[in-house]
Amino acid sequence: MQHIEVIKNDGTVEVFDPMKLEKSLRRSGADKQISEEIVDRIQNSLKPHTKTKEIYQNAFQMLREKSHTAAMRYSLKKAIMDLGPTGFPFENLLAALFERQGYKTKVGEIVQGKCAAHEVDVIAWNDTELIMVEAKFHNMLGTKSDLKDALYVKARFDDIRGQEYSFGGKKQTLTEGWLLTNTKFSYTAIEYAQCGGHMRLVGWSYPEKGNLQDMIEGASLHPITCLTTLNRSEEKLLMDKGHILCQAVTEQALINVGIRNKQKVGRILNEVKRLC
Repeated sequence: MQHIEVIKNDGTVEVFDPMKLEKSLRRSGADKQISEEIVDRIQNSLKPHTKTKEIYQNAFQMLREKSHTAAMRYSLKKAIMDLGPTGFPFENLLAALFERQGYKTKVGEIVQGKCAAHEVDVIAWNDTELIMVEAKFHNMLGTKSDLKDALYVKARFDDIRGQEYSFGGKKQTLTEGWLLTNTKFSYTAIEYAQCGGHMRLVGWSYPEKGNLQDMIEGASLHPITCLTTLNRSEEKLLMDKGHILCQAVTEQALINVGIRNKQKVGRILNEVKRLC
């Protein structure tokens, strides 16, 4: 088999891995036959130094022709990036993921550490745990959270750790601090977190189990940006009203932001039903 080099989103070069593409297609819900057909079509037309972004776009279009629902799931990583440019919708998505697991949450809360006050992106708690999350949202492909981010966030958690807080009316100290990103971590950030302890890193595909993709798929909480029947301005109108998840897209929610065409409303709600 011919080895063809492709350019990753961060500018580095790697050999195209057809198994990696097939795995991502199967994960979206595409069956083995469809996945293998798409991989063969991509591989047969692939030229040296094609960008992985272009490979994704071509695979998405091919998958959309075969299975619209699988294509929506396949677009999840890009859909998360499309929640930007601000990180606020992403933080609300994270809060919803914790709530699905039984936690109560607050977003953008100020807490007093030993030496300074800190704004925490997401706070999640139950009877036995108090988790604080620093969310690093990126809306550009290839961007990583690096050692600088890990050092800064761990210093904040070190100042918070040991202090008592009364979320939910019960006094608790910090159980775990998370640095969570929708992209990747640099090797040095991972190495530092593993060495220093007291901070969990969660990225799009890190760790191997329990990563952000696992969390979203396991909870079946997809953002509205997965829906192909909404344009960017309609997505923004819905997000400005606090509708981040596709489960929140109802007929009334669409009417409230000016989407009143019955045929379009029907197509959107049909997508919501299939995805959510």
